[in-house]
Formats: sequence, structure tokens, C-alpha cells
Amino acid sequence: MTATVHASAVLVGERAVLIRGPSGSGKSRLAFDLILAGRSGQLPRAILVGDDRVHLATSAGNLIVRPAPELAGLIEIRGLGIRRVEHVSEAVVGLVVDLAAADADRMPATEALTVRIDGAELPRIPVNLRFSPLPLIVAALTTTDGTASDRPSADCRKEIANHISPTIATE
Repeated sequence: MTATVHASAVLVGERAVLIRGPSGSGKSRLAFDLILAGRSGQLPRAILVGDDRVHLATSAGNLIVRPAPELAGLIEIRGLGIRRVEHVSEAVVGLVVDLAAADADRMPATEALTVRIDGAELPRIPVNLRFSPLPLIVAALTTTDGTASDRPSADCRKEIANHISPTIATE
């Protein structure tokens, strides 16, 4: 099954970031920001898969993204117009970013951090329009979950598990 969706995608390292959101939410901007982050060394090499419209299909449990043929290698850069950039013809999706997401929270619910698309379960980052998505994606791709358990540290007075446990530096 192949579906055409209004989205952008960038291959970062070995997996693609699929960027979804309503028109004007910043999909193209985020795609180009990821490419720039790859060029600057903040992320592994990042190459455009597709901007504005992409094709999705599943294969062996993986979600595959391809550019719409008529848009392959083209990206909109606000203030410059449509520009040609290096691109790849397909990639396996490893992360979904939903811009202008209604369920974007400071501490998102566990169920908000995954999405199932055509049978493939993928990590997801819901992003509120008030926040820049790039630092969230860089953090998601370059860090690991810091929670050792679902229980807050002993010094957490709010009981919401967002306090760092004491270390030798605080003792």
C-alpha cells in the first residue's frame, strides 16, 4: 500500500525523520534545519528525502518514505522560494514529528510518544507551535531516556518525576 501524505522527510544517519503538520506549521523549515544541523555536526549527515508531499509504504514491518517524483530534490525555503538540494530516493522512517500537535505537553504522556502508521509502530515527538522543534529532535536523536524508573527521586517534592537524582556534586 502506498499513500501520498502532506509531509516532509529527511534522512538523518540511517533513518528518516517524517515531519507532519498543517500547512504553514514549519515542515519545510524544520526539514532544512535538520539538513543544516547535519552539516554543522549537531547530527549525523542529513539529506532531504522529500518536501511537501511524500509517499509512504510498508515493507517487512518498516515504514518507507519516498519523495513525490515531481518534487524530488526540491525544498521550499521561505524568503528564497523553491531550491534544489541533494536528496535520496527512499529511506526507512525512524522518527515521526508532529508539528502543531494538540497533545504536545512539557511532560508528554507515554502514549503520545509513539504512533502507528500502516502497521509500523514508531517513536513520535508532538511539538507545540510555541517551541522550536529542532532542539527536541536533536535531543531525541542524540540522548537516551534519563528516567531510571517511573518513580521520582527521594528529593522530588512535586511527585512528578522530573527532578534529577542527587549526585556527588550536590552532596
